[in-house]
Amino acid sequence: MMSSDLAAKQLEILKEVVPRISSVAVLHNPANPGNEPEVRHVEAAARALGVRLQLVRASSPSEIDNAFTTMTNERASAVIVLVDAVLQNNRTRITDLAARHHLPAVYGLSEYVDVGGLLAYGPNRREMFRHAATYVDRILKGVKPGDLPVEQPSKFSLAVNLKTAKALGLTIPPSLLLRADQIIQ
Repeated sequence: MMSSDLAAKQLEILKEVVPRISSVAVLHNPANPGNEPEVRHVEAAARALGVRLQLVRASSPSEIDNAFTTMTNERASAVIVLVDAVLQNNRTRITDLAARHHLPAVYGLSEYVDVGGLLAYGPNRREMFRHAATYVDRILKGVKPGDLPVEQPSKFSLAVNLKTAKALGLTIPPSLLLRADQIIQ
């Protein structure tokens, strides 16, 4: 599921929805080595878009509330939540905190949008699981797992929660809605 430029694209989408954002928090788990390349790419995208980034760490559930307090204290106007198991396991709490702090947020997994998150853009997991079945089939037919290529995701999905957008006082641009694979009313 590695896609190091995912957070950069999420920032671009967030900027489409909230053009006035000037400071974006990036919630990540420093213990997750997959987050480091994403942080580098989103930093480059932020420079190009004229957005100040605020890196906020949460490596355990107990650090999530403090992370949102930090975002608010440092006046973040939006948040990107990187893909991580600790964060995903606390997705309801994270989406609730984003709503409570009135922070538009974008996530890497559509499960966040299902529980009230504003936007999600990331690899199409259904397609990834379907593709994984071909790997299983090849392994069962005798191919050594080490001989199979490592592949990057090729299909991405955009999910939008219009109920959350309304609660935040945001209007989702029609061009973004046309690109969405999932829209929650």
